[in-house]
Amino acid sequence: MNHEHLELLVTRVMPYGKYKGRVIADLPGHYLNWFASQGFPPGEIGRLLALMHEIDHNGLKPLLDPLRKLKPNER
Repeated sequence: MNHEHLELLVTRVMPYGKYKGRVIADLPGHYLNWFASQGFPPGEIGRLLALMHEIDHNGLKPLLDPLRKLKPNER
């Protein structure tokens, strides 16, 4: 995990599924849990979903709040 991955969680949107268009950091825990039980998709989206699942599962979502407040040119 690095800073760039955390930034992607608050900027990258879910490209498909029930929550298409929602920022990955805003996906509900039950949806992330479903992916964890079924298997994360391959590629970058799968890696970001797995990271977000770990963050959510461990109650660390507030750590993303400062990144949400940054303007794109400050990242």
